[in-house]
Amino acid sequence: MRLSLTLSTYIGRQFLLAFAAALLVIAGVIFLFDVIELIRRAAGRGDLGLATLMTMAVLKLPQMVHMILPFAVMIGAMLSFWRLTRTHELVVARAAGISAWEFLAPVVAVSVLVGIFEVMAVNPLGAAMYARFQRMQDELLLNKSGSFDLSEIGLWLREGDDRRQVVVHAEDVRQEGLALHLKEVHIFLFDGPDRFFRRLSAVSGTLENGAFALKDVWQMEGGKPSQHLDQISLPTELTLERVQDNFAAPEAMSFWQLPAFISFFEKAGFAATKHRMHFQALLASPLLYASMVLIAALFSLRPNMRAGGLLIRVGGGVGAGFAIYLFSKVIFAFGLSSTLPQILAAWSPALVALLIGVSGLFYLEDG
Repeated sequence: MRLSLTLSTYIGRQFLLAFAAALLVIAGVIFLFDVIELIRRAAGRGDLGLATLMTMAVLKLPQMVHMILPFAVMIGAMLSFWRLTRTHELVVARAAGISAWEFLAPVVAVSVLVGIFEVMAVNPLGAAMYARFQRMQDELLLNKSGSFDLSEIGLWLREGDDRRQVVVHAEDVRQEGLALHLKEVHIFLFDGPDRFFRRLSAVSGTLENGAFALKDVWQMEGGKPSQHLDQISLPTELTLERVQDNFAAPEAMSFWQLPAFISFFEKAGFAATKHRMHFQALLASPLLYASMVLIAALFSLRPNMRAGGLLIRVGGGVGAGFAIYLFSKVIFAFGLSSTLPQILAAWSPALVALLIGVSGLFYLEDG
C-alpha cells in the first residue's frame, strides 16, 4: 500500500515539531552552560559585562547546535513516534496495511532536508558567527594580539602589542621543510596600535629560526629617502608551527568557502587534513540525520508502555546516540592522523548508523 500525501505530510509535520522542540530545549541548556563557563573565565575582569559574555555565547551557539543536531533529530524522532503510537495512529496505519518503511519515509525525507538546509544555509551564518566568537575570545579572554589569514589574495600575518605592531602580507607562500618561503613580501611596522612609521617591501623572504629573512628589500620610512638593501633580518615571535596551528579553524569557514580554501591551502604546501575532514563530514551530515531516525525507530516504534520497559528504551536510544558520537570521534581522529582515508573516516559514522538502523528494522519488521 502506498502512503498518501496527506498522511505523509502529517507524519512529517509531527516529526518537525518534535525535532524543533527538542532542539530548542537542548540549545537552551547549552547556551546556559556556555554563559556560566564564560562568566567563570571572565572572573576578575571588570571590563567584561554580562551583555558582552552573552553576545559571545550567542555567537558560539550555532556551532554547538551543529554538533548536537544528530541527537536532536534522534530525540525528535523518538518523541514523534511515541506520540503517534500512544494515540494509536500508527496502530491504525499498520492495520490499514502501511509498513514501517512507508511511514518512516516522510520522517527520513524531512531529516535529509533539514540536513541539506543546515549545511547550505545555516552553516555559512554559523561559521561567520563562530569566527567572530573566536576573535572576541582571543582579544577579550586570551589577550592574543596575533592573527593571520591565508586566502586567494595571499597570506596576512599580524603580531605585537599596544606598543608595537607588525603586519605582514605575502602574495605567495609555500612551506618547504621547516621554513616558510614568501614572495612579494610587504611588512608594515607601527609604533603603537595605529602610528605607522616604517615599511619593508621585498621580492622574497623566509620565515625561519625566529626571524623574517628578506631579500632584495626596499625600506621606506617617514621623512627619509627610500633605501635599497640586498637582505635584512627582522626578528619575530611567529613560527611555522604557530602559523599552521592558528590558521582559520574549519568550523569558522562556511561550506561554500571550504573547497577553494582547501585547494589554495594545499597549493601553498600546507596539509589541509582538518578542513578536508570537516568538509566531508558536512557532506555526510544529511545521511547521518537520516540514520539517526532509523536508530530512533528501533527504540520507539513498538514501545512497552510500562514504566520499566519505556525507561529501558529511552536509555537504549540515548546510549546508542552516545555510542555513535564516540565512534565518530574515534574515527575522526584516525582520519586526522591519516590512519584511515579521510573520506572513509568522515562517512563511516553515518554509514555504520545507517546499516545498524536498517538491519535492526529488517529484524523487527520482517524477521
